[in-house]
Amino acid sequence: MNPRSERLHVGIIGGGIAGLALGIGLNYRHVSFTIYEAAPGLNAIGAGISLGPNTTRAMALIDPALREGYEKIAIKNRSPEKRHNFADFLLAEPGLGAARGFHGAAVGSKDFVRSGAHRKDLLEMMKSLLPGNDCIRFGFKAISVCQVGKRVQVSFEDGQAAEFDAVVGCDGGKGITRQAVLGHQFPDQVQLTYSGRYVYRGLVPPGKAQEILGKYADDSKIFIGQGRYFAAYPLSGGGFNFLGGRQKDEPWTHSHSTQEVSRDDMRNDFDGCDPRLLELLEWAKPLRWGLFHHLSTPTYTHGRIVLLGDVAHASTPHQGAGAGQCFEDALILSHLLGQITDDQEIPAAMEVYDSICRPRAQEIVRTSNDTGLLYTMTHPQCADDVAKIVASAKGRFQWIWTHDLQADLAKATEDLDRLRKQA
Repeated sequence: MNPRSERLHVGIIGGGIAGLALGIGLNYRHVSFTIYEAAPGLNAIGAGISLGPNTTRAMALIDPALREGYEKIAIKNRSPEKRHNFADFLLAEPGLGAARGFHGAAVGSKDFVRSGAHRKDLLEMMKSLLPGNDCIRFGFKAISVCQVGKRVQVSFEDGQAAEFDAVVGCDGGKGITRQAVLGHQFPDQVQLTYSGRYVYRGLVPPGKAQEILGKYADDSKIFIGQGRYFAAYPLSGGGFNFLGGRQKDEPWTHSHSTQEVSRDDMRNDFDGCDPRLLELLEWAKPLRWGLFHHLSTPTYTHGRIVLLGDVAHASTPHQGAGAGQCFEDALILSHLLGQITDDQEIPAAMEVYDSICRPRAQEIVRTSNDTGLLYTMTHPQCADDVAKIVASAKGRFQWIWTHDLQADLAKATEDLDRLRKQA
């Protein structure tokens, strides 16, 4: 073990993508850690995850083995000529826009190679990079996190407790660590807020999507419409993942983030869409998933407790950037914790992490919500003007994909050194 980090032990609350990414980064930098996950095993809820080039660069910087492992399971657009496409934009109306003379528009960049992975495959690959089973403990549901002096105490539902030099909350949008960081100063910013949209999710078995959509099933597609949209992309093994989204500017009054409805209610949400999309919809469960986000988070840190991933910046899925931000967070925080020479530097490292990661992450949350307005033709500057929507979409992603992570790392080192000298 690196002697600089022997005295430092980090508790990670949450064993999803964010927690595993941080664990891999800390392990690569010889920082001791333990991950606590409430579920009895890896939680593979969800199908595909879209990852941009900024994410794969972050993976390589976290640990080269992470990038190598990802490339073995990555799913890309099937058509070689569309490898640089984020998605082809079409209309959700009958004919998919042909009646207007619109035959689709590619949104992408030469700097972008579309890729993604099945959540289960990604989590299993990431877990394999951890140093044995002792560093991750399943079935440990954290119920409180608080700092006492220079230690952070975590209490679990089964009555057990643990202490750490620092605790990182990676426990998802509703995670308890958000209360620990924001509850005292910013109690009104703890809870998720509803975006005004919900989605239905579906998986189509191999071959069936081609029967329904033909050539449109080969690559990533977004079908935009008035108050509704579909997003769809192929999965490994020939499967096909899609979601149908609905914009309704009404409060979410249900006690849970999902609502069961009748199949007729689901169909009515997409009344007037192309018959092929309605046939695709039959593979979805009539379950509305509310899209919630953390549109405003004043700080990611409080003393020796810090937020990472969705618990910090839960986002809507419209830019395919939420999961990627977890890896960027993990890169910067593991880099900073790996440089600590004295545990008294932990609060300074957390402060630097917040100053680098939070502005970018919160802008991604904001612009993702804004992009959802494009997809549903409710954006105040574009409305249902297809040319304006496409032009806006083409200019929305470059700043996400081309972000200079090496510059972030250099700034993190410089800022931590500056705070050391001031101490």
